[in-house]
Amino acid sequence: MSVTCWLLVLSWIFAPFLFNPLGFDWLKTVYDFEEFMNWIWCRNGVFAKATQSWERWWNEEQDHLVTTSLWGQLLEIVLNLRFFFFQYGIVYHLGISGQSRSVFVYLWSLIFIFAAFGIYLTMSYVRNNYGAKKHIYVRLAEFLLMVLGILLVIALRQFTAFRYVDIFISLLAFIPTGWGLLSIAQVFRPLLRRTRLWDSVVSLARYYEIMFGVIVMGPVAVLSWMPGFQSMQTRILFNEAFSKGLQMFKIITEKIHLKDV
Repeated sequence: MSVTCWLLVLSWIFAPFLFNPLGFDWLKTVYDFEEFMNWIWCRNGVFAKATQSWERWWNEEQDHLVTTSLWGQLLEIVLNLRFFFFQYGIVYHLGISGQSRSVFVYLWSLIFIFAAFGIYLTMSYVRNNYGAKKHIYVRLAEFLLMVLGILLVIALRQFTAFRYVDIFISLLAFIPTGWGLLSIAQVFRPLLRRTRLWDSVVSLARYYEIMFGVIVMGPVAVLSWMPGFQSMQTRILFNEAFSKGLQMFKIITEKIHLKDV
């Protein structure tokens, strides 16, 4: 059931490209990606439209959370807890957990998430306050963070049952959890806007959108780069037998639906 659900999701995502005769044109793919990045990084303030600025679009998508009632906001928070349940189901598959089913394994994973978010906030503060004037401080902070990460991996490898595949499993667990934290932060947007924390929330959400865009555009770019794939797709789309097959499938499914009714 899990595999079929993932195939359904992939079909929904990539069907617009597969059934578009120019969906795998290399130059158009590059142009689309450039337009996507311009939309992501556009900051024209209050005068920007949702079609021109990702930040304006993102705020408009969450406007209903500001005007909704208190019970509606609480329900939104409860619904976002599903991401934490997803994390709960994955962290126990980590080698570092030592096959333990203790609740402390999950609590430790939450501590690591908040620590990672704290590091991100620190780096954002350093870039915003020292990036333009004292670029050396930003590089020094990035170097220290990289050294700390390497030492942490070495220590975990030496003193625990840590496996390198745990890094990939952790991403599967922590990326949805981070999205859940962002969704909850949007509920408290009126309060967070008064603090510097909101700028970091918006920045983190922007990086999430870039990641999702790369996940979608990456396979499209690879298929567009492959020689002969676009011509093969064009032949399939405009093939008479293929068109008749789609029409027959539609007729058959309609007849089955009528019989069921």
